[in-house]
Amino acid sequence: MCQLMGMSANVPTDALFSFTGLVERAGRTDVHRDGWGISFYQGKGSQDFRGLNAGSDCEVAQFLKTQKIKSDIVVGHIRQANVGALTLENTHPFRRELWGRYFTFAHNGQIEGIFDQLTLGRFKPVGSTDSEHIFCWLLHEIEQAFPEPPVDPKPLYDLIYRHLGKLHAQGVCNVLLTDGSVLIAYCSNRLQWITRRAPFGSALLKDIELEVDFATETTVNDVVTVIATQALTTNETWQSFEPNELMVFEQGELNYQVKATD
Repeated sequence: MCQLMGMSANVPTDALFSFTGLVERAGRTDVHRDGWGISFYQGKGSQDFRGLNAGSDCEVAQFLKTQKIKSDIVVGHIRQANVGALTLENTHPFRRELWGRYFTFAHNGQIEGIFDQLTLGRFKPVGSTDSEHIFCWLLHEIEQAFPEPPVDPKPLYDLIYRHLGKLHAQGVCNVLLTDGSVLIAYCSNRLQWITRRAPFGSALLKDIELEVDFATETTVNDVVTVIATQALTTNETWQSFEPNELMVFEQGELNYQVKATD
């Protein structure tokens, strides 16, 4: 199954450390060799990079490791293909425009019968994955309920939670979704997260021998949250999402949460 990585920060932040750990799992320490992708948000715009080669061996991924791209929000994905051919259009994350904003979506999981169950509106898949089909369906449902962006976003978050919860009831559907202002994470069976803030310390990657002292890379006011399918570091305490739980992060802080027991 695929793996996800996301980041939300209150200042433009370099996600190189987390990305380096993620792409090691794309062929070297794990089996996710069927493509990789990452989106870096800066304000309303984003830079998107994708590759079909295993991320651990891909020249583009290696190039990104040398760049200090500072972002407010990051969405990354490494693919182990289940549905859809090994083509660039089937590589996550996927992006569409709604309300004059770029929405970006990455998915981990598989649900039988998606193509027959979920009716699409104006948003059409370019590729053949169930993931992109889910994304287009979800955007259609959002637009039908909210032709304009809601002043209070909580009803929007609740709608997303209900719709992804329906998919969770039928299979596995872990999701990262962003419009460039907040990062929405929905857990179906496995997601973990960590928020780093002062006093910052050192972190050691799990998949490659690399350590960073965040105290030398940050200010006392920085807040950075990282989300991953599995914890990326070995010497930090990551928290686990519960199944059927949604969290919304804004500028690194958790600002909305809903789960099955609520």
